[in-house]
Amino acid sequence: MQAPQPAEGTEGRKKTNAASKLPATVPVAAPAPEQIITSLKVMATGYTAGFESTGKTSKHPQYGITYSGVKVRRDKNTVSTIAADPKVLPLGSILYIPGYGYAVVADTGSAIKGRKIDLYFSTTKQVYKEWGKKTVVVQLIKRGNGKCTESMLKSLSRAIQTYKTVPQDLLEEIV
Repeated sequence: MQAPQPAEGTEGRKKTNAASKLPATVPVAAPAPEQIITSLKVMATGYTAGFESTGKTSKHPQYGITYSGVKVRRDKNTVSTIAADPKVLPLGSILYIPGYGYAVVADTGSAIKGRKIDLYFSTTKQVYKEWGKKTVVVQLIKRGNGKCTESMLKSLSRAIQTYKTVPQDLLEEIV
């Protein structure tokens, strides 16, 4: 019996692994319905650590530091920091924002009153390209206790990297 021959024109091609065609990152999963405390319709805008958003330059000692004292971050594969009105969403609140991912309220802002949130991005180019300003329905999965810490953000990031979502038991202990 003769061995099968490669299809015409494929002799010099390398075999490709199906995994090589997968995206470099796997998107996070939305929270399970039973994890959602409430859904809120909010006006979401993008902001940066830069002068245009905060009035601070990179030389300012508090540049990139949120009201809660943690460093701003954007990671669509784990967790990002956002600003909200603490009367609506206290610091430390954990949300899922469709099109943005998981976020923790770590900052406040003078223009952020009521049902408005500011989503952190590294550059103004990203703000305009990836978000801009839009109305979105967000899911609150944990109401904060008024504080946000680096260790809380690291624990959340590790859990989301591992599970692609926030496990319920972690929500119980983290805030």
